[in-house]
Amino acid sequence: MTTTERSTDTAVMTSAAAMNSALDVAMAANDKIILLGEDIAEPTGGVFKVSKGLSTKYGVERVRSTPIAEQAIVGTAVGLALGGYRAVAEIMFFDFIAVCMDQVVNHAAKFRYMTGGATPTPITVRTVVGSSRFGAQHAQSLEAWFMHTPGINVVMPSSPADAKGLLAACLESEDPCLYIEHISLAYSKKEEVPTGHYTIPLGQANVLRPGRDVTLITYGPQVPVVEQAAEELAAKGIEAEVIDLRTLVPLDFDTVLSSVERTRRAVVVHEATQFCGPGAEISSRIHEELFNELMGPVQRVGSDYSPVPFSSALSGYPTVAKIVRSVEELM
Repeated sequence: MTTTERSTDTAVMTSAAAMNSALDVAMAANDKIILLGEDIAEPTGGVFKVSKGLSTKYGVERVRSTPIAEQAIVGTAVGLALGGYRAVAEIMFFDFIAVCMDQVVNHAAKFRYMTGGATPTPITVRTVVGSSRFGAQHAQSLEAWFMHTPGINVVMPSSPADAKGLLAACLESEDPCLYIEHISLAYSKKEEVPTGHYTIPLGQANVLRPGRDVTLITYGPQVPVVEQAAEELAAKGIEAEVIDLRTLVPLDFDTVLSSVERTRRAVVVHEATQFCGPGAEISSRIHEELFNELMGPVQRVGSDYSPVPFSSALSGYPTVAKIVRSVEELM
């Protein structure tokens, strides 16, 4: 397993500040990195302030505010990559990526393969999943669409340190990366984050909590929910191992399978729709590899098969209670 590269100096940061730090460090080291997106230059600095101060420091030619034109943003990023640059294209909300699917799926994800490796497309597409308060067109978790597309990495951090380390790894990747942020994590948690160059290898899951009775597999905004569920299960005498996948492509099946082989029970939790969500592939792989070892079928806890409702009273997101109930059904 590849070792994480990190600097020794740290500072307390939110995820938004950590991502800003990753961009800053990378832009200082490589003048071929260019940012593109709506309102990312000063005075706005991005709608969630991730690029705040960067246009002042590196100039508006490297931090370019664009029109509301997702096809142009990603298409320009692809063209820059083919010309030797490393572009970071910000799509304000994940839902809007449907507008530029052709550029992501048929251009960025395909060029390296179609040219026998001669033209890699090192772009990073940053995008945000909103909370239900943003409404049905600003809060969809669509990562399964891109997991199904060969040629693109899919990343979703859950903490400030991971937000920086994974974004830095995306910026150094020769393949296109889809870097998915969640608004609920941007400012909700603070922790010590390396201030200098710091990367976390793509495809390396993180075991957040050891356990012997069941493996809880999750990523992104459901990590704190699953950790709370693990606490409640511990109070009931059930020791749950918690795995944060961190990257969905490449997916660290070695860590997942090693854990489930030991605990013999698994629950996959994600905010994406449960039907045809990432948990379906993970569950299938566990069953294929460990069928004779399992004490029961792998459980999945995802969101309801419904548009994201504005009203929290109608929320179909996974909850601590749903996760605990799924585990208890396996015991």
